[in-house]
Amino acid sequence: MDFKTYLNQFLFGYYPYICLAVFFLGSLIRFDREQYTWKSDSSQLLRHGQLRWGSNLFHIGVLGIFAGHFTGLLTPVRIWHMLGIPLAEKQMTAIVGGGIFGTMCALGLIILLQRRLGDARIRATSRPADVIVLFLLLAQVLLGLAGIPLSMQHMDGSEMVKFMGWAQRIWSFRSGAVEMIGGVSWIFKLHIVLGLSIFLVFPFTRLVHIWSGFASVFYLLRPYQLVRGRGANR
Repeated sequence: MDFKTYLNQFLFGYYPYICLAVFFLGSLIRFDREQYTWKSDSSQLLRHGQLRWGSNLFHIGVLGIFAGHFTGLLTPVRIWHMLGIPLAEKQMTAIVGGGIFGTMCALGLIILLQRRLGDARIRATSRPADVIVLFLLLAQVLLGLAGIPLSMQHMDGSEMVKFMGWAQRIWSFRSGAVEMIGGVSWIFKLHIVLGLSIFLVFPFTRLVHIWSGFASVFYLLRPYQLVRGRGANR
């Protein structure tokens, strides 16, 4: 096995499982052992207006990107056929939606970075990991936007099916995942590796507060508590 083949096998065959294992187990261990650090460390009291613009753009953008990637990559092709959605139409939707939400997310991250690095008070209260995470997220979004012109060269959806096959094989522990994306552009490969790396560092940064956002949805669906007065049972 030559070095290129070995590197592809490691990055797209083994590395996803390393990152996902650290993502889930690391989050669980941090929640169990360091709950006082389980927070977003908001600096809302400092330059609130700029935070509102940057945070809203970032969160709307990243939620749209996450929903698009999750449904687009993990939904089998046969389901799209059953729904009557051609791959070409799905490809166009992904390009337009990804472009809109990606641009919003990038603008929000730029505002947040400028705010965090440009204000001495906020910079003094920031940890290195806070800035590194913002740069990682921005680089990931910009790589995604850079892949749009390449995706437009395959409007039949053939290139997109490769990424769907890779993601679904990784998620279901099936073989052949690496071969699915062996010949795709290095921009897409770098986008995948950087995305996986964000999962790898997730438990060690403020990103863990995202779990609390998901948990709040289940909190809203909880049964009502029945509160009785002292004399209710008399």
